[in-house]
Amino acid sequence: MAVLAAVVVMSLGCISSPEKTGTTTSSEKEISNITTLRIGYQPSTHQIAEMVASAKGWWAEDLKPFGIVKIEEKEFQSGPPEMQAMLAGALDIAYVGTAPPITAISQGLDAKIVAAVNINGSDLVLKMDKAYRNPKSLEGLSLGTFPAGSIQDIVLKKWLKDNEVDISKIKIHALGPGEAVTAIEAGKVDGVFLPHPSPSKIELDGKDRSVVKSGEMWPDHACCSLLISGKLIREQPKLVEQIIKTHMKATDYINLNPEDAAKIFSQKTKQNLTVAKNSIRDWDGKWVSDPAVQIPSTVEYAKIDRQLGYINKSLTQGDLFDITLYEKASA
Repeated sequence: MAVLAAVVVMSLGCISSPEKTGTTTSSEKEISNITTLRIGYQPSTHQIAEMVASAKGWWAEDLKPFGIVKIEEKEFQSGPPEMQAMLAGALDIAYVGTAPPITAISQGLDAKIVAAVNINGSDLVLKMDKAYRNPKSLEGLSLGTFPAGSIQDIVLKKWLKDNEVDISKIKIHALGPGEAVTAIEAGKVDGVFLPHPSPSKIELDGKDRSVVKSGEMWPDHACCSLLISGKLIREQPKLVEQIIKTHMKATDYINLNPEDAAKIFSQKTKQNLTVAKNSIRDWDGKWVSDPAVQIPSTVEYAKIDRQLGYINKSLTQGDLFDITLYEKASA
């Protein structure tokens, strides 16, 4: 699949706060009249925090004092199309892999990562008849993974390069989670590198097995993050601070109540509960909220993106993160 397509973006600008004059300006009305928040997420156990906050009614309850009366949740199969939607102005908030925003921000997306969601959590799964000895043994095989610029794409290619594997000798197919699971089970690819719960589903189907976890490829690498539009950060910092607090509350809940989190995930995504429970038990991921744990690997993603030609300029921590509101929320 081609790199995330460029999308024409309408400039939203920054509405500055005028000095108080005793009257309400049109800008102040625009800021105070935000009543709907649009949240993007993916049907992955990585992003259960969004689902917990929704199922428990915390989005509605916690954000109501800020004038929010409606939460619109939109599901995406992977990060690149989710970022296309955000570039087009269709999302205010995204639970998304940390890599796709790099491409989108390089193309002009006005947004920042404000909190972490999880680290690690993907597996390389091979068919039973394909022997795995080391990364070199993958040469000559066909692998399915998420599109170019995704977490899985970047982690896989970095790992192969670090182990002196000739990537040109591997056929890498850009697939969504459902497509990839179908492809490996139908024998159309030799393996897949996917986020959970897909590896658990494949293994429970009894045909194939996980051979390497992403934390072995790149220890404690950033995976999903909480991305919020720059416009919302500038105009509604208190609202964003509460969004982060609610996300932190949901993250803590998952870590304390994994069984209930699995049920919420299953109900939200209509995926098998046994698969969800196995995913949470077997994955090498961890739900976190502190963005500091993700900064080093995210900046490294940006460097790799530049090397791969996915972006045409270098991006820094300041281009990608705004952790000031997390610091306030966690104080």
